This record gives sequence, structure tokens and C-alpha cells, in this order.
Amino acid sequence: MSSSEPSSRPSRLETPLKPGAGASSSRTTIEAVLWIARTGSPWRDLPEAFGKWFTVYTRFWRWAQKGVWERIFKALCEDPDFEYVLIDGTLVRVHQHGTGAKGGLKIRP
Repeated sequence: MSSSEPSSRPSRLETPLKPGAGASSSRTTIEAVLWIARTGSPWRDLPEAFGKWFTVYTRFWRWAQKGVWERIFKALCEDPDFEYVLIDGTLVRVHQHGTGAKGGLKIRP
């Protein structure tokens, strides 16, 4: 979610999700949650650029209780953007006689 790139997505995901909170605050929360998911770090290790970790966690938890995350995921699934999809086409060549494994499990007493 780069803020420098124009998005073709509908702006409904950027509308405030909490009364009194602006779209940038909601976006920051979403980016913070994605950072946590991507790094696997505990909430307390959230960088200060995202705000106080407890505030972000509280908002995440409230959104989860209200079904906000489910609505976001459904909206993203309805209109997938495959612009950044990467496919790994690695090819490994093997000698023609090297395609099989040795037959049977051999256990030595």
C-alpha cells in the first residue's frame, strides 16, 4: 500500500472506519497490522511511525469484533489486482537416468 502510487481501487476502503478518525489514521492502522502480519513481531515491537502499539492493537481488536477485517478481505477478493503477482518458473534439469529414487526402504539390522 504505497501512498505515493495512485490507486485504481475504490476509495471505500480509505473512508474512516472509526468515528472521528481520518482516512490517514485508518490507513496507518491497516499498514501497521500488515507490518505485524508480515514480520511476525509482537505488538510491543511495532515501530513508533505507526503510533502507540496499544492504540493500534486496540483498534485492530475492535475492528475484528465488528467484522471490519472480514469486509476488507471480501472487498479485496471481489476485485483482485494481479499487477504485482510474481510467478516463479524455476526449471531444474536432471539427467535422464536420474529421475527415480532407489527402490524400497532398506533397513540394516
